[in-house]
Amino acid sequence: MAALSALVSLASCVDVIPGTAPSVLPPAETAVALGVRPGPAFSHLSLTEPDATKALAGFRESCPRVTSRIDGSGLTRPEDWRQACTAAANWGTGSAVLFFASYFETARVGDGKAYATGYYEPEIAGSRTRQPGFEVPVYRLPPDLVRARPGDAPPLADGKMPLGRYGADGIFTAYHDRAAIARGVLMGRGLEIAWAADPVEFFFLQVQGSGRLRLPDGSVMRIGYAGQNGMPYTGIGTVMRERGLLGSGSGQYSGSMQGIMRYLREHPAEGKALMDANRSYVFFRELTGAPTDGPTGALGVPVRSGSSVAADPRYVPLGAPVWFDLDRPEADGLWIAQDTGGAIKGPNRFDTFWGAGSQARLTAGGMSGRGEALVLVPKGTLARLLGRGPGTR
Repeated sequence: MAALSALVSLASCVDVIPGTAPSVLPPAETAVALGVRPGPAFSHLSLTEPDATKALAGFRESCPRVTSRIDGSGLTRPEDWRQACTAAANWGTGSAVLFFASYFETARVGDGKAYATGYYEPEIAGSRTRQPGFEVPVYRLPPDLVRARPGDAPPLADGKMPLGRYGADGIFTAYHDRAAIARGVLMGRGLEIAWAADPVEFFFLQVQGSGRLRLPDGSVMRIGYAGQNGMPYTGIGTVMRERGLLGSGSGQYSGSMQGIMRYLREHPAEGKALMDANRSYVFFRELTGAPTDGPTGALGVPVRSGSSVAADPRYVPLGAPVWFDLDRPEADGLWIAQDTGGAIKGPNRFDTFWGAGSQARLTAGGMSGRGEALVLVPKGTLARLLGRGPGTR
Protein backbone atom coordinates (compact mmCIF):
# COMPACT_ATOMS: atom_id res chain seq x y z
CA MET A 1 0.00 0.00 0.00
CA ALA A 2 0.23 1.09 1.06
CA ALA A 3 1.31 1.75 -1.37
CA LEU A 4 3.08 5.78 -0.74
CA SER A 5 3.01 6.94 -1.54
CA ALA A 6 5.38 15.13 -3.47
CA LEU A 7 6.32 15.29 -7.13
CA VAL A 8 9.79 16.62 -7.46
CA SER A 9 9.10 15.44 -4.26
CA LEU A 10 6.19 14.34 -6.49
CA ALA A 11 8.69 13.16 -8.94
CA SER A 12 9.84 11.51 -5.75
CA CYS A 13 7.19 11.27 -3.03
CA VAL A 14 4.05 11.27 -5.09
CA ASP A 15 5.52 9.07 -7.69
CA VAL A 16 5.07 6.75 -4.74
CA ILE A 17 1.91 4.70 -4.42
CA PRO A 18 2.50 2.36 -1.47
CA GLY A 19 0.95 -0.99 -2.34
CA THR A 20 0.46 -0.31 -6.07
CA ALA A 21 3.42 -1.64 -8.02
CA PRO A 22 3.61 -0.83 -11.73
CA SER A 23 2.75 -3.55 -14.21
CA VAL A 24 6.20 -3.67 -15.79
CA LEU A 25 9.14 -4.09 -13.43
CA PRO A 26 12.80 -3.35 -14.17
CA PRO A 27 15.04 -6.30 -15.08
CA ALA A 28 15.20 -8.87 -12.28
CA GLU A 29 17.98 -8.23 -9.82
CA THR A 30 18.49 -8.80 -6.11
CA ALA A 31 20.68 -7.48 -3.35
CA VAL A 32 22.80 -10.62 -3.53
CA ALA A 33 23.24 -10.27 -7.30
CA LEU A 34 24.15 -6.61 -6.94
CA GLY A 35 26.67 -7.26 -4.19
CA VAL A 36 26.59 -7.05 -0.40
CA ARG A 37 29.46 -6.30 1.96
CA PRO A 38 29.77 -5.70 5.68
CA GLY A 39 28.96 -2.27 6.99
CA PRO A 40 30.49 -0.54 10.02
CA ALA A 41 30.39 -2.07 13.47
CA PHE A 42 27.09 -1.53 15.23
CA SER A 43 28.86 0.53 17.90
CA HIS A 44 29.65 3.15 15.24
CA LEU A 45 25.97 3.92 14.74
CA SER A 46 24.68 6.78 16.87
CA LEU A 47 21.46 4.95 17.70
CA THR A 48 19.42 6.54 20.49
CA GLU A 49 17.23 4.67 22.93
CA PRO A 50 13.93 6.35 21.84
CA ASP A 51 14.68 5.60 18.20
CA ALA A 52 15.60 1.99 18.97
CA THR A 53 12.48 1.54 21.12
CA LYS A 54 10.18 2.56 18.25
CA ALA A 55 12.08 0.33 15.86
CA LEU A 56 11.90 -2.63 18.24
CA ALA A 57 8.11 -2.29 18.46
CA GLY A 58 7.87 -2.30 14.67
CA PHE A 59 10.25 -5.21 14.31
CA ARG A 60 8.32 -7.24 16.88
CA GLU A 61 5.12 -6.74 14.86
CA SER A 62 6.94 -7.88 11.72
CA CYS A 63 8.30 -11.10 13.20
CA PRO A 64 5.40 -13.42 12.27
CA ARG A 65 5.98 -12.44 8.65
CA VAL A 66 9.78 -12.42 8.43
CA THR A 67 9.99 -15.89 9.98
CA SER A 68 7.58 -17.35 7.44
CA ARG A 69 7.96 -15.51 4.11
CA ILE A 70 10.52 -15.91 1.35
CA ASP A 71 12.92 -12.98 1.19
CA GLY A 72 13.06 -11.75 -2.41
CA SER A 73 16.37 -9.97 -1.86
CA GLY A 74 18.21 -13.25 -1.30
CA LEU A 75 19.84 -11.89 1.85
CA THR A 76 18.01 -13.91 4.48
CA ARG A 77 16.07 -17.11 5.10
CA PRO A 78 13.09 -17.43 7.46
CA GLU A 79 15.18 -19.33 9.99
CA ASP A 80 17.76 -16.53 10.13
CA TRP A 81 15.24 -14.31 11.94
CA ARG A 82 13.97 -16.71 14.57
CA GLN A 83 16.53 -16.06 17.27
CA ALA A 84 16.11 -12.29 17.06
CA CYS A 85 12.32 -12.61 16.94
CA THR A 86 12.23 -14.88 19.98
CA ALA A 87 14.38 -12.37 21.84
CA ALA A 88 12.19 -9.45 20.69
CA ALA A 89 9.05 -11.14 22.00
CA ASN A 90 10.61 -11.51 25.44
CA TRP A 91 12.72 -8.37 25.62
CA GLY A 92 10.50 -6.44 27.99
CA THR A 93 11.76 -3.03 29.10
CA GLY A 94 15.46 -3.68 28.59
CA SER A 95 17.65 -1.47 26.41
CA ALA A 96 16.38 -1.51 22.82
CA VAL A 97 19.81 -0.37 21.60
CA LEU A 98 21.32 -3.42 23.27
CA PHE A 99 18.74 -5.64 21.54
CA PHE A 100 19.77 -4.51 18.07
CA ALA A 101 23.48 -4.59 18.96
CA SER A 102 23.10 -8.15 20.24
CA TYR A 103 21.26 -9.69 17.33
CA PHE A 104 22.11 -7.71 14.20
CA GLU A 105 25.02 -6.76 11.96
CA THR A 106 25.12 -4.05 9.30
CA ALA A 107 25.24 -4.73 5.56
CA ARG A 108 25.83 -2.35 2.67
CA VAL A 109 23.88 -3.19 -0.48
CA GLY A 110 25.72 -2.01 -3.58
CA ASP A 111 27.36 1.35 -2.90
CA GLY A 112 24.93 2.08 -0.06
CA LYS A 113 24.10 5.54 -1.44
CA ALA A 114 20.52 6.18 -0.43
CA TYR A 115 17.69 8.36 -1.66
CA ALA A 116 14.62 8.74 0.59
CA THR A 117 11.31 10.51 0.03
CA GLY A 118 8.22 10.59 2.25
CA TYR A 119 4.59 9.54 2.27
CA TYR A 120 1.71 10.06 4.64
CA GLU A 121 -1.93 9.17 5.20
CA PRO A 122 -4.04 12.06 3.88
CA GLU A 123 -7.16 13.27 5.63
CA ILE A 124 -9.62 15.07 3.38
CA ALA A 125 -13.25 16.19 3.58
CA GLY A 126 -15.74 13.54 2.52
CA SER A 127 -19.26 12.21 2.93
CA ARG A 128 -20.83 8.78 2.82
CA THR A 129 -23.60 10.18 0.62
CA ARG A 130 -23.61 12.58 -2.31
CA GLN A 131 -24.67 16.05 -1.25
CA PRO A 132 -23.85 19.65 -2.18
CA GLY A 133 -20.14 20.20 -1.76
CA PHE A 134 -19.33 16.48 -1.99
CA GLU A 135 -19.40 15.57 -5.67
CA VAL A 136 -16.24 13.52 -6.28
CA PRO A 137 -17.02 9.79 -6.22
CA VAL A 138 -14.84 7.37 -4.27
CA TYR A 139 -15.25 4.06 -6.09
CA ARG A 140 -14.92 0.51 -4.88
CA LEU A 141 -13.28 -2.07 -7.15
CA PRO A 142 -15.54 -2.63 -10.19
CA PRO A 143 -16.52 -6.27 -10.74
CA ASP A 144 -15.71 -6.05 -14.46
CA LEU A 145 -12.06 -5.15 -13.75
CA VAL A 146 -10.37 -8.52 -14.21
CA ARG A 147 -7.16 -10.13 -15.39
CA ALA A 148 -7.12 -11.48 -18.91
CA ARG A 149 -7.46 -15.19 -19.36
CA PRO A 150 -4.36 -16.87 -20.80
CA GLY A 151 -4.38 -16.46 -24.57
CA ASP A 152 -6.59 -13.37 -24.55
CA ALA A 153 -3.68 -10.94 -24.11
CA PRO A 154 0.13 -11.06 -23.87
CA PRO A 155 1.42 -11.55 -20.31
CA LEU A 156 3.24 -8.74 -18.56
CA ALA A 157 6.97 -8.71 -17.94
CA ASP A 158 6.43 -10.21 -14.47
CA GLY A 159 4.46 -13.11 -15.94
CA LYS A 160 1.05 -11.93 -14.72
CA MET A 161 -1.82 -11.38 -17.11
CA PRO A 162 -2.81 -7.72 -17.61
CA LEU A 163 -5.79 -6.06 -15.97
CA GLY A 164 -8.67 -4.92 -18.14
CA ARG A 165 -12.24 -5.83 -19.02
CA TYR A 166 -14.18 -8.02 -21.40
CA GLY A 167 -16.58 -6.30 -23.78
CA ALA A 168 -20.02 -7.55 -24.81
CA ASP A 169 -18.31 -9.29 -27.71
CA GLY A 170 -16.11 -11.23 -25.30
CA ILE A 171 -12.93 -9.47 -26.42
CA PHE A 172 -10.49 -8.39 -23.74
CA THR A 173 -9.52 -4.72 -23.74
CA ALA A 174 -7.84 -2.15 -21.51
CA TYR A 175 -9.87 -0.79 -18.61
CA HIS A 176 -11.19 2.77 -18.46
CA ASP A 177 -8.47 5.32 -17.73
CA ARG A 178 -8.60 8.23 -15.30
CA ALA A 179 -10.06 10.68 -17.82
CA ALA A 180 -12.92 8.35 -18.75
CA ILE A 181 -13.68 7.62 -15.10
CA ALA A 182 -13.64 11.35 -14.30
CA ARG A 183 -16.12 11.88 -17.16
CA GLY A 184 -18.51 9.48 -15.40
CA VAL A 185 -18.15 6.16 -17.21
CA LEU A 186 -18.64 4.32 -13.89
CA MET A 187 -21.49 6.48 -12.59
CA GLY A 188 -24.84 4.85 -11.92
CA ARG A 189 -23.42 1.41 -11.19
CA GLY A 190 -23.60 1.62 -7.40
CA LEU A 191 -19.83 1.58 -7.00
CA GLU A 192 -19.57 4.70 -4.83
CA ILE A 193 -18.53 4.04 -1.23
CA ALA A 194 -18.20 7.75 -0.43
CA TRP A 195 -17.90 11.22 -1.96
CA ALA A 196 -14.99 13.63 -1.61
CA ALA A 197 -15.21 17.40 -1.55
CA ASP A 198 -12.09 18.34 -3.51
CA PRO A 199 -10.84 16.59 -6.69
CA VAL A 200 -7.27 17.79 -6.13
CA GLU A 201 -7.15 16.47 -2.57
CA PHE A 202 -8.67 13.19 -3.71
CA PHE A 203 -6.10 12.86 -6.51
CA PHE A 204 -3.29 13.07 -3.96
CA LEU A 205 -5.06 10.61 -1.67
CA GLN A 206 -5.16 8.17 -4.59
CA VAL A 207 -1.44 8.69 -5.12
CA GLN A 208 -0.77 7.85 -1.47
CA GLY A 209 -2.97 4.75 -1.74
CA SER A 210 -4.97 5.14 1.47
CA GLY A 211 -6.39 7.87 3.66
CA ARG A 212 -9.08 9.23 5.90
CA LEU A 213 -12.32 10.99 5.02
CA ARG A 214 -13.41 13.55 7.59
CA LEU A 215 -17.21 13.31 7.47
CA PRO A 216 -19.62 16.24 8.02
CA ASP A 217 -20.44 15.04 11.54
CA GLY A 218 -16.75 15.03 12.48
CA SER A 219 -16.30 11.28 12.39
CA VAL A 220 -13.62 9.62 10.26
CA MET A 221 -14.02 7.00 7.55
CA ARG A 222 -10.76 5.22 6.70
CA ILE A 223 -10.30 3.93 3.17
CA GLY A 224 -7.58 1.65 1.86
CA TYR A 225 -6.29 0.47 -1.48
CA ALA A 226 -8.52 -2.11 -3.16
CA GLY A 227 -7.08 -2.21 -6.66
CA GLN A 228 -5.96 -0.24 -9.68
CA ASN A 229 -7.20 -0.02 -13.26
CA GLY A 230 -4.08 -1.54 -14.83
CA MET A 231 -2.98 1.66 -16.52
CA PRO A 232 0.60 2.90 -16.09
CA TYR A 233 1.31 5.48 -13.40
CA THR A 234 2.64 8.88 -14.49
CA GLY A 235 4.04 11.26 -11.89
CA ILE A 236 2.63 14.66 -12.75
CA GLY A 237 5.56 16.37 -11.05
CA THR A 238 7.84 14.89 -13.69
CA VAL A 239 5.54 16.18 -16.44
CA MET A 240 5.41 19.64 -14.84
CA ARG A 241 9.17 19.80 -14.53
CA GLU A 242 9.60 18.82 -18.18
CA ARG A 243 7.24 21.68 -19.11
CA GLY A 244 9.20 24.18 -17.04
CA LEU A 245 6.38 24.72 -14.54
CA LEU A 246 8.44 23.81 -11.48
CA GLY A 247 11.48 25.59 -10.16
CA SER A 248 12.60 28.78 -8.47
CA GLY A 249 12.29 31.11 -11.46
CA SER A 250 9.70 33.77 -12.13
CA GLY A 251 6.26 32.24 -12.68
CA GLN A 252 7.41 28.79 -11.62
CA TYR A 253 5.97 26.79 -8.74
CA SER A 254 7.72 24.96 -5.93
CA GLY A 255 8.39 21.29 -6.60
CA SER A 256 6.90 20.36 -3.23
CA MET A 257 3.47 18.77 -3.02
CA GLN A 258 2.14 22.09 -1.74
CA GLY A 259 3.53 23.94 -4.76
CA ILE A 260 2.04 21.45 -7.19
CA MET A 261 -1.37 21.62 -5.50
CA ARG A 262 -1.22 25.40 -5.74
CA TYR A 263 -0.65 25.18 -9.50
CA LEU A 264 -3.55 22.74 -9.93
CA ARG A 265 -5.90 25.08 -8.07
CA GLU A 266 -4.77 28.27 -9.82
CA HIS A 267 -5.01 26.64 -13.26
CA PRO A 268 -8.06 24.36 -13.01
CA ALA A 269 -8.34 23.44 -16.71
CA GLU A 270 -4.63 22.77 -17.14
CA GLY A 271 -4.57 21.07 -13.75
CA LYS A 272 -7.35 18.68 -14.72
CA ALA A 273 -5.48 17.80 -17.92
CA LEU A 274 -2.35 17.15 -15.88
CA MET A 275 -4.17 14.85 -13.48
CA ASP A 276 -5.77 13.02 -16.42
CA ALA A 277 -2.26 12.50 -17.84
CA ASN A 278 -1.82 10.02 -15.00
CA ARG A 279 -4.05 7.34 -16.50
CA SER A 280 -3.75 5.15 -13.42
CA TYR A 281 -6.81 5.15 -11.16
CA VAL A 282 -7.00 3.67 -7.66
CA PHE A 283 -10.10 2.05 -6.18
CA PHE A 284 -10.79 1.83 -2.44
CA ARG A 285 -12.47 -0.18 0.26
CA GLU A 286 -13.58 0.99 3.68
CA LEU A 287 -11.26 -0.08 6.46
CA THR A 288 -13.24 -1.08 9.51
CA GLY A 289 -11.49 -1.84 12.74
CA ALA A 290 -8.33 -0.44 11.17
CA PRO A 291 -5.37 0.52 13.36
CA THR A 292 -5.18 4.14 14.45
CA ASP A 293 -1.46 4.62 13.78
CA GLY A 294 -1.36 4.00 10.06
CA PRO A 295 -2.61 1.88 7.17
CA THR A 296 -1.56 -1.70 6.66
CA GLY A 297 1.60 -1.96 4.58
CA ALA A 298 2.76 -4.56 2.09
CA LEU A 299 4.15 -6.73 4.89
CA GLY A 300 0.64 -7.08 6.33
CA VAL A 301 1.25 -5.05 9.49
CA PRO A 302 0.36 -1.42 10.28
CA VAL A 303 2.93 1.16 9.22
CA ARG A 304 3.99 3.54 12.00
CA SER A 305 4.80 7.22 11.84
CA GLY A 306 8.53 7.93 11.91
CA SER A 307 9.33 4.22 12.13
CA SER A 308 8.10 2.43 8.99
CA VAL A 309 9.72 2.75 5.58
CA ALA A 310 8.83 1.47 2.12
CA ALA A 311 11.59 -0.28 0.17
CA ASP A 312 12.13 -2.44 -2.88
CA PRO A 313 11.88 -6.04 -1.59
CA ARG A 314 14.40 -7.16 -4.19
CA TYR A 315 17.05 -5.26 -2.25
CA VAL A 316 15.77 -5.09 1.33
CA PRO A 317 14.09 -7.95 3.23
CA LEU A 318 10.64 -6.72 4.26
CA GLY A 319 10.68 -6.63 8.05
CA ALA A 320 14.37 -5.78 8.27
CA PRO A 321 15.69 -2.75 10.18
CA VAL A 322 17.31 -0.08 7.99
CA TRP A 323 19.74 2.58 9.21
CA PHE A 324 19.79 6.04 7.55
CA ASP A 325 22.44 8.72 7.70
CA LEU A 326 20.98 11.40 5.42
CA ASP A 327 21.24 15.10 4.74
CA ARG A 328 17.73 15.37 6.23
CA PRO A 329 18.33 14.78 9.96
CA GLU A 330 14.64 14.24 10.73
CA ALA A 331 14.87 11.01 8.70
CA ASP A 332 18.12 9.79 10.27
CA GLY A 333 18.13 6.71 12.45
CA LEU A 334 16.55 3.27 12.47
CA TRP A 335 13.46 2.35 10.43
CA ILE A 336 11.70 -0.94 9.72
CA ALA A 337 10.99 -1.90 6.10
CA GLN A 338 7.28 -2.75 6.15
CA ASP A 339 5.92 -1.41 2.87
CA THR A 340 6.57 -1.11 -0.86
CA GLY A 341 5.76 1.57 -3.41
CA GLY A 342 5.17 1.96 -7.14
CA ALA A 343 8.09 4.38 -7.52
CA ILE A 344 10.26 2.79 -4.82
CA LYS A 345 12.36 0.68 -7.13
CA GLY A 346 16.05 -0.12 -7.03
CA PRO A 347 18.77 -0.47 -4.41
CA ASN A 348 18.82 2.01 -1.53
CA ARG A 349 15.62 3.74 -2.63
CA PHE A 350 13.25 4.36 0.29
CA ASP A 351 10.03 6.13 1.24
CA THR A 352 9.60 7.18 4.86
CA PHE A 353 6.13 7.16 6.47
CA TRP A 354 5.12 10.19 8.57
CA GLY A 355 1.58 9.42 9.74
CA ALA A 356 -1.50 11.57 9.23
CA GLY A 357 -2.36 15.23 9.72
CA SER A 358 -1.01 18.58 8.60
CA GLN A 359 2.52 18.11 9.98
CA ALA A 360 2.82 14.68 8.39
CA ARG A 361 1.70 16.15 5.09
CA LEU A 362 4.22 18.96 5.33
CA THR A 363 7.11 16.67 6.24
CA ALA A 364 6.31 13.98 3.67
CA GLY A 365 5.61 16.52 0.94
CA GLY A 366 9.03 18.08 1.30
CA MET A 367 11.08 14.98 2.08
CA SER A 368 13.97 14.40 -0.28
CA GLY A 369 17.02 13.07 1.51
CA ARG A 370 20.32 11.67 0.27
CA GLY A 371 23.05 9.89 2.14
CA GLU A 372 23.88 6.38 3.26
CA ALA A 373 21.71 3.37 4.07
CA LEU A 374 22.63 0.17 5.87
CA VAL A 375 20.43 -2.91 6.11
CA LEU A 376 20.54 -4.69 9.47
CA VAL A 377 20.51 -8.47 9.09
CA PRO A 378 20.67 -11.19 11.76
CA LYS A 379 24.19 -11.92 12.94
CA GLY A 380 25.85 -14.65 10.90
CA THR A 381 24.04 -13.71 7.69
CA LEU A 382 27.05 -12.06 6.07
CA ALA A 383 29.40 -14.91 6.93
CA ARG A 384 26.99 -17.32 5.25
CA LEU A 385 26.53 -15.11 2.19
CA LEU A 386 30.24 -14.55 1.80
CA GLY A 387 31.00 -18.25 2.16
CA ARG A 388 32.57 -18.12 5.58
CA GLY A 389 29.85 -19.54 7.78
CA PRO A 390 27.42 -22.42 8.33
CA GLY A 391 24.61 -22.84 5.86
CA THR A 392 26.60 -21.32 3.01
CA ARG A 393 24.84 -21.63 -0.30
